[in-house]
Amino acid sequence: MNFVRICHRFRPAATQNIQFFNRRDLLDRRQCSSNAAPPGLPRAQPVDRSQESRPVSYGQPMPSTHPHLLQDGELVTGVGLAEIQTRRRTLFELVRKYAKDNLKRDAKEHLIIIPSASKKYMSDKIPYVFRQNSDFLYLSGCLEPDSVLTLELDADGNEHCALFVRPKDSHAELWDGPRTGVELAPEVFGVDRAANVADLKAHLSRYAFAHPGATLWFDEKSCNLDDVRRVVAHIDKGDSVCSPTGLVHKLRVIKSPSEIALMRQTCQIASEAINRTMGSSQPGQSEHQLFAKVDYHCRMAGASYLAYPPVVAGGSNATVIHYINNTQIVRDGEMVLMDAGCEYGGYTSDITRTWPINGNFSEPQRVLYQVLEQVQKELLNCLHNEDGETLDQLFDTMCAKIGKYLQEVGLIPRSLKGLDLSRAAYKFCPHHVSHYLGMDVHDTPLISRSIPLTAGMVCTVEPGIYINRWRKDVPEEFRGLGLRIEDDVLIGSDRKIEVLTEGCVKNLQQIEARVGSSNS
Repeated sequence: MNFVRICHRFRPAATQNIQFFNRRDLLDRRQCSSNAAPPGLPRAQPVDRSQESRPVSYGQPMPSTHPHLLQDGELVTGVGLAEIQTRRRTLFELVRKYAKDNLKRDAKEHLIIIPSASKKYMSDKIPYVFRQNSDFLYLSGCLEPDSVLTLELDADGNEHCALFVRPKDSHAELWDGPRTGVELAPEVFGVDRAANVADLKAHLSRYAFAHPGATLWFDEKSCNLDDVRRVVAHIDKGDSVCSPTGLVHKLRVIKSPSEIALMRQTCQIASEAINRTMGSSQPGQSEHQLFAKVDYHCRMAGASYLAYPPVVAGGSNATVIHYINNTQIVRDGEMVLMDAGCEYGGYTSDITRTWPINGNFSEPQRVLYQVLEQVQKELLNCLHNEDGETLDQLFDTMCAKIGKYLQEVGLIPRSLKGLDLSRAAYKFCPHHVSHYLGMDVHDTPLISRSIPLTAGMVCTVEPGIYINRWRKDVPEEFRGLGLRIEDDVLIGSDRKIEVLTEGCVKNLQQIEARVGSSNS
């Protein structure tokens, strides 16, 4: 018998479910609601006490396995199960209200389908680090791929939450790590029932047959689980499907106290990482080395990873707004623009600083930096006021202010006024001044930037000035200069704001003192 045959002889079947549990309270389920399970949904099987001697294994960090990451009572870093269950109940309330106000037919039955993300592969069988779909994570607390959350609202107003997950599989777990599995999922994630994700099609088919008038909530565009898209297409009648994403974003745009605490932490980590990177900067370093330094300092302070591919742009590369090649040497006399943030506990920071690599601003660099510093200071003061009650109003204010100050330094003709002046300024800063921030860098994109800012929102304030090398309408000494200053801001009540990234150095004199001040 050769080696291959021996391996196949002793290899467990792929469908074999190996369950690990020993906790006495598994049958005392923490329910999403007090209602009975909907017809057709498999009930969780009783615990097999013969397995009690085997250790419990989960598909994600838990307080018992990762006490350095989670406190007792937390399902994910900084957030408890009760808060996640509250999010689901609030979504049900939004669905009821939306149906009453916007659906013409008598819509009382609803089925909401929220899929997880899937694994992405860098090359054959080599996956990227997995990052969960933010909406799914927000509503489930589950960090595992290939899972689906379903939320059902029946005609009597009863709410049912189910989670379809991958079952325990000893062979798969040998390669990819442990899974929480069907048996433990109801207790861990606080849902009414759990089932094998392979049973999703059968369950949805039964549901569609039993509830022909139900409204289906599913966002095909945001779903990257091909099997789930096919299953939903199988039951989709075409005239009763709504996207739940806008309602979920309506919830996510207002941060809870626990989310605010996480936002403070991720902003603090990124602020200090950029400070330390600035402190060790010197001419002749590559953009890639600066990238590596900020990445290192973020991870060493507890961040999971950078929140997005950072912009580390030296010299004229800074005039390319989304420059992420990070391959050039930053030479003496040039500035470096760094746009970087990190992810901590599923929440992101987003900061931009610009500094001279040798620690001394040249006169043209100094002039533009002082303009930008003043503009950003005034924009922060505008938040909650009539010139900054919405992010779109803040953008209009930015254009007017950049136009005014660039006129004063002679880069825009003094004859321009009003809309013409703003249009001229837009050529120097052709991007919006702000976006929402949270679990994603460009968070809750379905929330309009024209709605009033509300307590609990977090947004960026990021004016910039970019003058490429080929412009002929500005003096030569300003050509090839790119600058941006970006901070993350928590909107409070009573016209108060909190700059979450206040700890990241940005005052011109402080920057000159910081650059090159350490070797870390």
